[in-house]
Amino acid sequence: MTPEEYLAHDAVGLADLVRRGETTPDDLLDVAMAATAEVNGDLNVVVSTFEDAARSAIRAGLPDGPFKGVPFLLKDLTAHYAGQPTGSAWGPRLDRPAAADTELVKRYKDAGLVIFGKTSVPELAMDWSTESRAHGASRNPWNAAHTTGTSSGGSAAAVAAGIVPMAHGNDGGGSIRVPASCCGVFGMKPSRGRNPAAPDGDRWMGMLCEHALTWTVRDSAALLDATAGPHPHQFYNSPAGGGFAAEPGRDPGKLRIAVSTRAPYGAPTDPDCIRAVEAQVKLLEELGHSCEWRDIDLPQTGWRDFNTMINAEYATDMAVEAKILGRQVGPEDFGPVIWDIIQLGRTITATDYAQALAGTHKVAQAVLSLFDTYDAFLSPTLAKPPVRLGSFDLGVTPEQHYTNYLAWMPYTHLFNISGSPAMSVPGVHNADGLPIGCQFAARPADEALLFRLAGQLETARPWAGTRPPIHYGAT
Repeated sequence: MTPEEYLAHDAVGLADLVRRGETTPDDLLDVAMAATAEVNGDLNVVVSTFEDAARSAIRAGLPDGPFKGVPFLLKDLTAHYAGQPTGSAWGPRLDRPAAADTELVKRYKDAGLVIFGKTSVPELAMDWSTESRAHGASRNPWNAAHTTGTSSGGSAAAVAAGIVPMAHGNDGGGSIRVPASCCGVFGMKPSRGRNPAAPDGDRWMGMLCEHALTWTVRDSAALLDATAGPHPHQFYNSPAGGGFAAEPGRDPGKLRIAVSTRAPYGAPTDPDCIRAVEAQVKLLEELGHSCEWRDIDLPQTGWRDFNTMINAEYATDMAVEAKILGRQVGPEDFGPVIWDIIQLGRTITATDYAQALAGTHKVAQAVLSLFDTYDAFLSPTLAKPPVRLGSFDLGVTPEQHYTNYLAWMPYTHLFNISGSPAMSVPGVHNADGLPIGCQFAARPADEALLFRLAGQLETARPWAGTRPPIHYGAT
């Protein structure tokens, strides 16, 4: 299979070729490995490969799932593949193999996916760009001097560069949508509990959601069909529903869409990001939708409460790590600012945490009240186009670190708090050729509406045929 043939198909298309006997899982893995070898030196987005395990899975007989034979990459965070480390770009985890698959990885395997490697993340997902001491900087295929976003930046860039048509990601405050915007691909964060978190349980009070980065909308929808659903051993579970694969081709009807380019808590928004939303509004109105400018009024303490929860969660995670390591963790184990965040988290009392949780519930109420009137909400995904690598100084206080977050990605975390599905839709580039995504959100459990809308936008203004300068087959 030539690069042109491989890149001409999304994951649904590649699986169809396998079903028809026009290619084999081994052939597709050959191509994915060749693509990794060709572009990873320029991009540094795949941090490990395990081809032997992938070949063994093929020889053992792949399940007859919807993606049988399609190569796939896991983000190196939370998704445990038995026998392989989940390094999280953090020294003490880099050589610790997982004892068993997480439930999500089991469902990926049952879908017939051929998992052959892991993609880069920032250290413990706590830099606002995919850069780490363990693996260095991941580079954007549209311009290698710029970030891939955080924290699923490796997966987003791997998809954009044509290594795979889709790759795993997760999102606790924007970490699917942010890199999707930076790398010009499609990124859907599902509703709270839609995909399983077992066996480790929920993270960040269910705000961390698992799914993927994809080139096409239909891949995202079909993959969610393959993985979504309740698990009996977890606190948060999936809302009812499914059948998403059929949604991208359905007419969304005439939608009433709220639009805002006023960033939560006052961060300035770059004119390029505002222009991207304005272009999206023009297209939406041409398609028959009604767009109304409407900002979300948020509680003053909402951002502080979100930070409090994150700090407490990191301190808790590291208390668990200390038990696994059989020793205390200390500043020598972490990059700048992360240790300070852990220390700050250790000072948070149960009462502090409960009050912060109550504060985030008020944020959720403010966000969700919007959907009493509107079907969807549109904003920039980010407050800036993809920034240059090295833009975020980690030698700062936790307070300044979170201020940097808010200046870069203020629009996304609201929908983790509310539990709403939210997606970053590509299609717009600025004068420098950098991609800029637009974010759409809907009421909880209404992924179907977003997939229908995204499918309509993809048909009206296709993006999958536009490849970045650094991609498989470009040389």
